[in-house]
Amino acid sequence: MKNSEIAGVFRSIASILEIKGENVFRIRAYERAAQNIAGLSAGIEDLARADKLREIPGIGVDLAGKIKEYLESGKIKAYDELKSSVPEGLIELLEIPSVGPKTVKLLYQKLKIKNLSGLEKAIRQHKLRGLFGIKDKTIENIFKGIAILKKGRERMALGQAHALANEFIGALEKLPAVEKISAAGSLRRQKETVRDIDILMTSRKPKAVMTKFVRLAPVKEILAAGQTKSSVRTKDDVQVDCRVVEEKSFGAALLYFTGSKDFNIKLRQLAIKKGLKINEYGVFRGDKFIAGRNEEEIFKLLGLSFIPPELRENRGEIELAKSDSLPRLLTLKDIRGDLHAHSTWSDGGNSVEEMTEAARTLGYSYIAITDHSQGLKIAGGLSAAELKKKKSQIEKINKGLRGFKVLYAAEVDIDSAGRLDYRDEVLKNFDLVVAAIHSGFKQSREQLTKRVINACRNKYAHIIAHPTGRLWGTREAYDLDLEQVLRAAADTNTCLELNAFSQRLDLDSANCRRAKELGVRLALGSDAHSKEQLAAMKLGVAVARRGWLEPGDVINTFTLEELLKAVRK
Repeated sequence: MKNSEIAGVFRSIASILEIKGENVFRIRAYERAAQNIAGLSAGIEDLARADKLREIPGIGVDLAGKIKEYLESGKIKAYDELKSSVPEGLIELLEIPSVGPKTVKLLYQKLKIKNLSGLEKAIRQHKLRGLFGIKDKTIENIFKGIAILKKGRERMALGQAHALANEFIGALEKLPAVEKISAAGSLRRQKETVRDIDILMTSRKPKAVMTKFVRLAPVKEILAAGQTKSSVRTKDDVQVDCRVVEEKSFGAALLYFTGSKDFNIKLRQLAIKKGLKINEYGVFRGDKFIAGRNEEEIFKLLGLSFIPPELRENRGEIELAKSDSLPRLLTLKDIRGDLHAHSTWSDGGNSVEEMTEAARTLGYSYIAITDHSQGLKIAGGLSAAELKKKKSQIEKINKGLRGFKVLYAAEVDIDSAGRLDYRDEVLKNFDLVVAAIHSGFKQSREQLTKRVINACRNKYAHIIAHPTGRLWGTREAYDLDLEQVLRAAADTNTCLELNAFSQRLDLDSANCRRAKELGVRLALGSDAHSKEQLAAMKLGVAVARRGWLEPGDVINTFTLEELLKAVRK
């Protein structure tokens, strides 16, 4: 949680500096630092103790000092002073999608709008209409942005939920009194977004465990404190519920509190047909307890093969489990490489060598270094001349490797007509081309769909990255006829990406399953902008599992030779 707290502080500093019109390079430095800290797989406290803060890309002496100050005192003096220089609510307004610092300054200077509620009131009273530079369409987008912001606050992204749950579970499982412990609920089912955290455990000293739980560092407020069940609210306003159950009921409770609701109803109906009763305490025949210690024995008793938590949504999985016909879901061990990662050649925080070494440490056989193309100048897109230097560097690196290959690749922009950002004579030299939309999100449904389909038809476009463009809590998916895109991808042998970056997770699980049904292969990419962010692959695998994907549906599971053959058009 310290990672997310400090990243949030740095993002807030960048926002205030934007409002005040400060130096753009200083603003970008804080934004980059926030992004890299949020993507760390290690705890920032551990890095500080080991004096390794400056190994984080974008962290120099000044920012390292601010991180240490926060870890020691819970605040940063310079940040507090900066906050006091602008109305507090203005920072909140910057969180609204499509609202930038210029708009915030205008709203404050002309209408004295200082916060979200003031902006909503001004919109209802039509005060924005006619204001310099603000048109009816802009007002409509601001209104939609407020709804997106509120929706994002109601739920958290899967990666954030994992980090929070791990902090609680990590602290609790160290207690001698805790025997078994697990997350439950929608987090265990790996839903792309999560509302609350559910934790289940067994202990012979439940009161002592509950006393510890409600006093853990992330807790802001105790909602309920009992001997076997307690609820708290964290500093990030997330509710966390913790239950202690008897050991003999742990499996039944885990099954029940994992859900989903529809899945549980279907299981109860199946149990009734067999003359059984199933609830969070166990499986009973009459009043006699007959199972409940683990989930496996319960499924077996009901005549089912074990159903992975990710599939428990009552979407046909129970019927398949009756005949032991469930798919053999993708696992992290099946992944042989990452097909979307950035380096310092564009906007990444680590060199090709550093990204390569990190990928090898993960046990991969290859990594695609997909730096941005020339049109995306804000992200340091590479010109044709720079590409030659990058290619030469990668060839040199590969000569010194055994059993591993760095793929010469690019994330190539799709323009407003669906053309790729490099000419064909440039594209044909890449091992892998990942095509992506980075602008024109508000085009019509027909235009956006046509852009992506045209990209699919390019013989050198192997993968369409983050196909719907959504950023959780920031931007909704753009208006796209995804069914048409999926069919075009199938027809042209184009892979669609499951982008594993926590805010994206795009395609989502439902669309992954539809892609599988239409014969479209998926490509997993962490979209890592630092070596630590390569760890996001586990989130992509989680979503793939919810989408019923098997190893053969995902090209990252192929050997290098199989991969390059599979994407050929």
